[in-house]
Amino acid sequence: MAKKVIEIKDLVKTYILSEEVSVQAIKGVSFDFNEGDFVSIMGASGSGKSTFMNILGFLDAPTSGTYLLDGIDGSTLDDDQKAEIRNKKIGFVFQGYNLLPRTSAMENVELPLFYKGGLLATELNKRAKELLDMVGLSGRYDHHPNKLSGGEQQRVAIARSLINNPSIILADEPTGNLDSKNTEEIMNLFTRLNKENGISIIVVTHEPDVAKYTDRKVLFKDGKIIDDSLIKKIKKSNKKK
Repeated sequence: MAKKVIEIKDLVKTYILSEEVSVQAIKGVSFDFNEGDFVSIMGASGSGKSTFMNILGFLDAPTSGTYLLDGIDGSTLDDDQKAEIRNKKIGFVFQGYNLLPRTSAMENVELPLFYKGGLLATELNKRAKELLDMVGLSGRYDHHPNKLSGGEQQRVAIARSLINNPSIILADEPTGNLDSKNTEEIMNLFTRLNKENGISIIVVTHEPDVAKYTDRKVLFKDGKIIDDSLIKKIKKSNKKK
């Protein structure tokens, strides 16, 4: 039986805008996510999907309900403990790449472990190079972001998300700034990381063509999950007509 990585029950998030005005972004959502899952979270702008992703990453806190990550109750953690959990268990990939512009690809990948400390520079270099090789950027170690294409920058961001050996990757619109060719390459990379390396992945996207790479689609509307279903894969035939 697959291990549960995320367990969410009756999650609510309310933003207080003023004494008279409040907005309920998440309305009693329940959600489970198992080790090795590959899930897309979809919904229109304002549906609650980004708020939900921020809660999953301990970047925001729910107003009520329970959220367990690897059995740890997020409501029992202070900010420092949440930061430690993020560093150990979660790899983030964002739409805008979030790379340091004056820093090489290898140094960008090394950054989370550099701040964490405890590793020799040679070990850090070796780990970063291995990950850049894994995402198809051999020979690009010393390139700065302005010398890399959008797809290559996102590959650096993905390599950086893996540096701490996280149990889960949270990707927020990871192909939003990419053309169709680079989108395909990035989603094929995520698929390989999931199927061959066993990494659990949640992707927030508004693009059906991105969601089709995942195994399960969760659809948000008005702060609620209105659909949670497996995605049927179409098997390609090798037979000639």
